[in-house]
Amino acid sequence: MSQASRKVTMIVGSLRKDSLNRKLMKLLQEEIPSHWSVEEVAIGELPFYNQDIEHDGDPEVVTHMKQAIQGADGVILITPEYNSGTPAVLKNALDWASRPTKTSVLIDKPFAVAGASPGGGGTAQSQGQVRQTLLTMNAVVMPGPKMLVSRAHEKVNEQTEQMDDERTRKHAKRFLDSFEAWMSKF
Repeated sequence: MSQASRKVTMIVGSLRKDSLNRKLMKLLQEEIPSHWSVEEVAIGELPFYNQDIEHDGDPEVVTHMKQAIQGADGVILITPEYNSGTPAVLKNALDWASRPTKTSVLIDKPFAVAGASPGGGGTAQSQGQVRQTLLTMNAVVMPGPKMLVSRAHEKVNEQTEQMDDERTRKHAKRFLDSFEAWMSKF
């Protein structure tokens, strides 16, 4: 029996093109099930959320992000941790996506949260804040397994410049398999 196709949106909360979290996203993309299609949504061009801007109509980049989330079976957020918290660019994207509150594209949408950090905590504090924000917005966040990649810089292959640590790869596969089951519940 073949599995139903899945459309998954990935959002990286780092603007740096060579960030550890972008490398983690690439690793996740290498391990996705064959019946998934993945779209990355860039959030670097989103204006800061401002109700005056919203009143005049969502900018095109906001509309694109909302459509990608709405059309997805699930969303994976990959977040760094800046000063023990969520990067402003990611929180801003969630603020835009949460509008209008009663019909937000986040309501009942399955989410998974991952992150990589050179520190020992593997973005645990940032992920906790992202989870709290998503739950407040009535998204359904996968409780586990968590994808907390600590000391991520040590897991990058010097020749390929990609994250290819075998233990991290196995954990990514478990994480994605769990997200498949999580999406199936909704």
